[in-house]
Amino acid sequence: MEVTYLPQEASSAGILISTRLHAPGKARRSSFCSNPISGGRLLCHNGTPDQSLQQPVMSRRCNKAHVCAACNSSAQHPKPQESIPGSYGAPFIGALRDRLDFFWFQGEDEFFRKRKERYGSTIFRVNFVPGMPGIALLDQKSYLVLYDPTKVDKHDTFVGALLPKTDFTGGYRVLAYLDPLHPKHAILKSFIMELIKSNSSRILPEFATAFSETFNQMETALSEGREANFSSSVKMLVLDFLLRAIVHRDPRAVGAAALGDDGPSLLESWIAVQFAAIAQAGLPPILEEIFLHSFPLPFSLIRANYQRIYSFFDTYAIEALDVAKERFDLERDEATHNLIFAIGVNAWLGLIKLLPSIIFYVGKNNSHLHDKLRGEIRAAVASNGGRLSPKAIESMPLVRSTVLEVLRLASPAKYQYARARKDLIIESHDASFVVKKGELLCGCLSMASRDPVIFENPDSFIPERFEGGDGEKLLPHLLWSNGPEHLHTTSQNKQCAGKDLVILIASLLLAHIFIRYDTFELVDQPSSAARKPPQICFKTLQIRATDPTSDLNWAQRISSISSSDQT
Repeated sequence: MEVTYLPQEASSAGILISTRLHAPGKARRSSFCSNPISGGRLLCHNGTPDQSLQQPVMSRRCNKAHVCAACNSSAQHPKPQESIPGSYGAPFIGALRDRLDFFWFQGEDEFFRKRKERYGSTIFRVNFVPGMPGIALLDQKSYLVLYDPTKVDKHDTFVGALLPKTDFTGGYRVLAYLDPLHPKHAILKSFIMELIKSNSSRILPEFATAFSETFNQMETALSEGREANFSSSVKMLVLDFLLRAIVHRDPRAVGAAALGDDGPSLLESWIAVQFAAIAQAGLPPILEEIFLHSFPLPFSLIRANYQRIYSFFDTYAIEALDVAKERFDLERDEATHNLIFAIGVNAWLGLIKLLPSIIFYVGKNNSHLHDKLRGEIRAAVASNGGRLSPKAIESMPLVRSTVLEVLRLASPAKYQYARARKDLIIESHDASFVVKKGELLCGCLSMASRDPVIFENPDSFIPERFEGGDGEKLLPHLLWSNGPEHLHTTSQNKQCAGKDLVILIASLLLAHIFIRYDTFELVDQPSSAARKPPQICFKTLQIRATDPTSDLNWAQRISSISSSDQT
């Protein structure tokens, strides 16, 4: 640790006093306090004065409270302005190098972690996949600039600088790509929010039906010794639920424009082709790099599939499209394509990622946590007349906290992008940097959500983290919804239109599981699958011996449906 010590005369004049901590081969950036400090006290690396006059000690960081211990004020410590570390490398070669590291040599999280360690900074320059130069933001303090519409522009930054042709969305640039200041943004977002609100009474019963259908299949598979793959089955569960609740049509119901069992595969192909450049398809690396990551794929590859999706919505989403025209003066065609994207990408794709993550994290902690969740859920249902009602859901604080903790660790949207609207100064916890107008900013949520300045044991799954008063204080730092959790989504911001719906659906999943089952076990994942999305497969589902709707006393003998019992 290198310390600058100034005598009392200089200190009392308000001259900056600094220290710098040195890791091997690099320096940690310092924070400063510009307030006069009597007695010529030393400052630790974050601006907190040493308690002695001569010997510096490592004192507790004050970033959380943002209170200067020298003057007891709540003013922010001025940060030194520094040039942004990192490099884009040589044209083409630098982007290719970063892309190979991201997809193949390091993996997503390690890609950012290694560069954070290399540069000694949570803000640095890097090429984002498939080859977009920009500035990475990895800490909570810098991340918040992405939510300030006076500083950043969200136009055409839904997936960074990657901009699929509007052929994929009927020739329209849909809501997800619009900046809040765009004249169509408020209209389109209000339309989506109205659909969620007007169909709120359908959410609980339609999810219950889809859940029951899916888990009947899970139980049958286990009883027959087959694989009970939730990661696969959840795709139909979520699509059935969304289309029945919002479009008021079962996708498998007989009809001229029915999707049948093809709905998930139709959506997957449409999503995969338009976003192929930033995804992995499980092909050999050389094939993916040549055919998927090097140039955009044409819409013609999935034109027929998208036409089937469009026909379904155009034929059956009559009530929703009438609302678009009568309430918001939207043309039917534009409303249809926006509705498809909202349901197919924002909702369906997000939920088929989140719900298996809920099962995964809860399944890893299958003893004490299961007991607590089961007790809370069944007690809440019993106190509401045996019904899983909105009131019952509201009285499940552990369920809510568990869902929020999974969203912190495994948000379906891992990155959030914007461009600087003007020249900016962006601060991390310990430094500040100048960003030029037009530069691409990328917030890496998996890193910011594990910011050790904000979260204790940031890499650990702690289901109770968001319970109680202390948990509520952390909500401003929960950023999965493209905005802080304690704020509400509006037509004027980019926060997820279905933010509250997502939490409700995840809570319903846990509630239904522990109403129907006492506990469950998951099949262990092979180590070779470490860099692939884990396939969540049930090993056991221990069901209640009696109908849970007629017998709410869960302390009873259980029966077990298990694949291991069939061998």
